[in-house]
Amino acid sequence: MKEFIKGMELCESFFNEYAKPIIEENFPDLEYSAGLIGYGSDVLGYDDAVSTDHMWGPRFYLFLSETDISMKNDIINALSEDLPYTYKGYSVNFTEPDPNDCGVQHPEFITEGKVNPLVFIHTFDEYLNEQLGTADLDNISPFQWLAFSEHRLLSLASGKFFVDGLNCSEKVKKIKYYPNEVKLYMIASNWETIASEQAFVRRCGECGDEIGSQLVCARIAERLMRLCFLYKDTYAPYSKWFGTAFNHLDIDESIKQTIQTALSANTLSEREDNIVKAQAMVADMHNASGLTDVVDYEIESYFGRDIKVIFADKFAERTDENLKGTALENVPLIGTLSQFGGLSSFADEKEFYPQIMRLYGE
Repeated sequence: MKEFIKGMELCESFFNEYAKPIIEENFPDLEYSAGLIGYGSDVLGYDDAVSTDHMWGPRFYLFLSETDISMKNDIINALSEDLPYTYKGYSVNFTEPDPNDCGVQHPEFITEGKVNPLVFIHTFDEYLNEQLGTADLDNISPFQWLAFSEHRLLSLASGKFFVDGLNCSEKVKKIKYYPNEVKLYMIASNWETIASEQAFVRRCGECGDEIGSQLVCARIAERLMRLCFLYKDTYAPYSKWFGTAFNHLDIDESIKQTIQTALSANTLSEREDNIVKAQAMVADMHNASGLTDVVDYEIESYFGRDIKVIFADKFAERTDENLKGTALENVPLIGTLSQFGGLSSFADEKEFYPQIMRLYGE
């Protein structure tokens, strides 16, 4: 059994050893950028042996100028003629896109004939339009930012260019993270969502609704995790990799441990104590961020009831105040669709972005 190689490492060495020499021998004056960007667990670094069954292997994107994009077929033909059939034990040849499975391609070992490599050739503007619905990264409105799939933004920001003759990486820097007003809006929205259920972990449990208490706790935990990503200026991936990315996030390990303890608690008191403690820890992250004036809080009872809260609404209100005078002033604090698991079939598709923007009044 061949040893698993991380996809990014595999693709970069494959490009440099085989594809780059073929391109530069056959098209010596071509200016281009090439790398691994966009879809795929290999772009994020989360791939493993299971990932290798589809759309994974020796692959790369090749970006050409508008002047040279007409050479696309010639380049593909040169690569098909001269690339090896395998690289480090992995097939370089792939099936044709499956129209019944979203165009998915699978590795297919062959020993003769032309290779059908997993190489995609575009202009970079064409590719950005395909991914985000716009290539004008200098003029993205706040409402467009909120409509964009966060996972797609992450997949673009996490890419690597092996060669960058067209300076595509400079364009990508413009979407490295949310602009300040958008980040503030998302922070306020997450605190608002927490506030709407902050008393229900205990209240559900006291009423004998253990499942309800666990579900509320889990929803608050996810909001806290998303706030951590926001305070660290890091895009969060969609649900398959969300917990993995959180475990890699550069925050105090005690926050991760406290959230985990709350989620796995066997008693109502343990669940409430830890989810409220986790809220206090993330509140401290907020106050340390300097994004707003310091918000005073303490773990206290909820209007005299035997329910512990930090009154998360104070953080939502203070952050929302900083949106005054921006395009997001008075926009309902609903966050983004990317922040709700299970909506990727809608939230990740650019054709729905105009409908999503209307949620915010645009």
